[in-house]
Amino acid sequence: MLGVATAATHIEGGYQAHNWYQWCEEGKIKDGSHCKVACDHINRIEEDVDLIAGLNCQTYRLGIEWSRIEPEEGRFSEEGVSIYRKELSILRERNIVPLVTLWHFSNPLWMEDDGGWVNPKSVGRYLRFATFVVDQLSDLVSDWITINEPNVYLFFAYFEGIWPPGKQGDIRSFVKAANHFCQAHLKAYQLIHQKQSGARVGVAHHLRVFDGLDDHWLTRKAIQLTAHVFQNMFLEAMTTGKFRFPLTRSNSKLEGDVYADFIGINYYSRDMVKGVFNPLALFGERSVMRGSQVNDLGWEIYPDGLYRLCTDIFKKYGLPIWITENGVCDSEDKLRSQFIYDHLLQLADLHKAGVEVERYYHWSLLDNFEWAEGNSARFGLYHTNYDTQVRTLRKSGKMYAEICQLKAVSNDVIDRYL
Repeated sequence: MLGVATAATHIEGGYQAHNWYQWCEEGKIKDGSHCKVACDHINRIEEDVDLIAGLNCQTYRLGIEWSRIEPEEGRFSEEGVSIYRKELSILRERNIVPLVTLWHFSNPLWMEDDGGWVNPKSVGRYLRFATFVVDQLSDLVSDWITINEPNVYLFFAYFEGIWPPGKQGDIRSFVKAANHFCQAHLKAYQLIHQKQSGARVGVAHHLRVFDGLDDHWLTRKAIQLTAHVFQNMFLEAMTTGKFRFPLTRSNSKLEGDVYADFIGINYYSRDMVKGVFNPLALFGERSVMRGSQVNDLGWEIYPDGLYRLCTDIFKKYGLPIWITENGVCDSEDKLRSQFIYDHLLQLADLHKAGVEVERYYHWSLLDNFEWAEGNSARFGLYHTNYDTQVRTLRKSGKMYAEICQLKAVSNDVIDRYL
């Protein structure tokens, strides 16, 4: 199944009492833009679903804004739920299968102001929210992502400090929150399956390839440590329930040994690593491969990494893989068509190798509010004019629509777009 992906805070707009709204109000976004505008999707739901249908997508990944559902702790909003029921119903009418993300970087202010995910109460708070959403939407949704990219959120929020709450080098909070994310997913996985027969539940993991700039023993050790702390410990805990140092599992009892029905992979790039004698940097410095092609944000475009990651993960866990995000920041649309082709080619090769990749979601449907970068980072198949909110299909979007319709890349598509 081929589709596109968005997140609630990225596109919805409108006032919402959450951590990103407050961060924007404090002037912390690089280009000065604000998530209260974003793509005004909340007032253009039917129009934007038409855009998805116009791409011939079979599936669409969307997000739930927690603060819209639970604006005050313990008080749920029927109005908020009705918005998502409307959107999901329209998607179903157009034969587009929804994949719903319950948490994608956005915390209600009442939770953020009480320690966010560092507070042990966060697990119970998330489960209360998830229970309500599943109860309200399970007649329209059977595919769920519990948590999106906990590693990225924690890295930017508690190491670099460029995302709310803006902590720098706060390793203790990073580890505490990481534990709570993993526990929340494990319990949510069980909860959703108890409530909904036939549900498919997983996590959208941000995974990168880490390669060495040299073969020094310190570089090899740095790669091992970086991969473990940045991604592998999350992947292992949220898939098998096994918590590896520095994670520590709570005393609560869990049943079973697998806590995912698929492995969600958000793949964008790789990092080159060089060993250094600095334990705070996990003994490594990360950089971009010299001379490589990069996107507007300076990330290396490395399609082979998708094959490498999927092969390793399928071999280790044996679970179906869903590419829950894959895209390129490319405001002039010079790179995107080739990017799509090259990454879909990797998926074709994976299929030939027997690796079960069941879905591909391109990031993103349209240009949107990209967190600390604001509106300046453009990932969309549709160009967004933020002054008029007019969406315009890019050339790469036209190519992707043809691929989604054909379920193949024809010679004619290659001749016209590549």
